[in-house]
Formats: sequence, structure tokens, C-alpha cells
Amino acid sequence: MLYVNNLKKAYKNGKTTCEVLKGISLSVAKGEFVGVMGPSGSGKTTLLNCISCYIPFEEGEITLGGEDISRLSEADLALVRNQKLGFVFQDFLLLDGLTVGENILLPRIISGNVDQEMEKRADKLCEVFGIGSIMNKYPAEISGGEKQRTAVARALMNEPLLILADEPTGNLDSKSSRTVISSFEEAQKNLDATIFMVTHDSFAASFCDRVIILKDGAIYRVVQKSDNRSAFQDGLLKVIKEMSGDLL
Repeated sequence: MLYVNNLKKAYKNGKTTCEVLKGISLSVAKGEFVGVMGPSGSGKTTLLNCISCYIPFEEGEITLGGEDISRLSEADLALVRNQKLGFVFQDFLLLDGLTVGENILLPRIISGNVDQEMEKRADKLCEVFGIGSIMNKYPAEISGGEKQRTAVARALMNEPLLILADEPTGNLDSKSSRTVISSFEEAQKNLDATIFMVTHDSFAASFCDRVIILKDGAIYRVVQKSDNRSAFQDGLLKVIKEMSGDLL
């Protein structure tokens, strides 16, 4: 599904070059829920932005659904982002002047392709994520958790190959965070969604199938899901502490 090969990204500040990604290679299988963790400055968000080709990179290849998207023109990339990628952001990025239902349909509105079939899909997504009762409300009238579930539904509107989620629980309380993670679980289970999530939250990460931990722009370790979610979360925290030198 997604293959990242030897990805390198650096920023220049005058004569100083800062390597942010140092040859990252990874893959995400169809239907998999993969998390990315690491301290501030480890390259998490840069990795996400490179995968979506929103920022250029010096070396490497990014293949999505068998297509090398790192070689595409801006026009072709715009189509990929609209049709093959779904995005969920920390700040929701819903349009205040549109209802929940209209926000969910937005990818189709942008492409000029709204029909009865798509409206039925929007209804189905609202049912899956438990937001059918607020379809006619505006973002200002709903909670943070409801906003993020709306954002997840919107990300799935075009049946993308991959959802990229950047700190999706970062602005939410614990109850709303659990609701949003449940939305990802529902998307994975009922819609066969493939999710790549950057997070600092070990609780959110503990629902992933595996978690890639970055340190200084490189993969420090990959932690696989265990049968016990709490034990998985404890394992993630242990690796984070070990990485930061708290465990000797």
C-alpha cells in the first residue's frame, strides 16, 4: 500500500544544514493502523508532510498504491491528495459556514462530483461514526469530539487508499480522544481503512497495530501490538523512557 524508501530531508539555515529525516524506510499494509511517536524534533510531522508531498525532500521514494507519487507534477499531486489520501488534523479544519453533512461532502464538492450515491455514502459514514443526529448542525454547535469524528468521516469520503492523521487527539480531553480513536477503529474494521497516525499520546498509540518510534530523524524502534492493550501502552512508554535516557 504505502512504501517509503530511504527518505531524507534537511533544512538549511545559512551555512548550517539540519538533517531532519535520515534515510527513513517503512511500509504500511492495506487495512493497517500504524502509529508514529517520538519526541519533539524527531521528524514525525516532517515525515507526514513528505509522504503527502506537501514539502520537498532531497532523496528517497514514496510509493502509494503502486504509484511513485514523489515524481508527480503539482497538478497530479492535487488529484492524489483529493482522491487517494484522506487527512485528519489536530485543529479539525472544518469550514464554519458548512454543516456537518456538507463538511463531510467537501472532497466531492471540490471535485464537482456530488450525486445521490455520494450523499448516501455521507449518510453511511455518519451512521458508522454516530454523528447522524448532528448532520445539519454547524461546527460551532458541536463538541470537539464530534468535530474530529466529522473530520474522520470527511477524510473517508473519497474512499482513499490512506488516511494521514496528524495529532488527531491533541486538542481533545480524554473522553473525546477515546471517541475519536474509536472512530479510527470503526473505519479500520468496517471500512477497511488504512491509517497512518502521528501522535505524542501513548494512549492513542496503544490502539494501533504497531508503532514506529522516531529519534533524531531515524527509526529507533518498531513496537508491535500485544494482546493486552494496557501492556502495549506500558511497552511504548518504556521504550520512550529508554530512548530519552531515563532507563539505564
